[in-house]
Amino acid sequence: MSSHKQRQLLQLFYRESERVRLLDVDQLPAMNSSEMADFHLWLESKRDFSIADTECRHWIKTCSAGHVTELQLHPNGTLDEFTLFRREQAKGVWCIEDGVIHVELHTAQHVYRYSIYANRTANIHSAVEYRDDSLHAYLKLAQVRG
Repeated sequence: MSSHKQRQLLQLFYRESERVRLLDVDQLPAMNSSEMADFHLWLESKRDFSIADTECRHWIKTCSAGHVTELQLHPNGTLDEFTLFRREQAKGVWCIEDGVIHVELHTAQHVYRYSIYANRTANIHSAVEYRDDSLHAYLKLAQVRG
């Protein structure tokens, strides 16, 4: 596992285990042996994405602030995002690397980047989003089968 992926997973672990609020990767605390054991147990709830996971191509994305959008992943590595009710559109790109879906999304005002980590037991996945390279939001993404 790359050190970048491990730092992002630690970031999600601290947020999802409610030990601390959402922290940037450079603010993550050192782990003691008990926390390390909890982290490895938490990792068992995660898995790698495969291309087959993206074949449904539609996702609902939400954040703790309540903003909800629909993502359409296209097989050519592009994506469209629409606000769920107003249907405002943004465009971006996605790829799978080391079992993680990486997304870069461009709006008129901002560039958003996040990496989606797969949940083993449900099709509701997690990500930490950066807006213009600053920590922005904890996300949940649900795959929608058509």
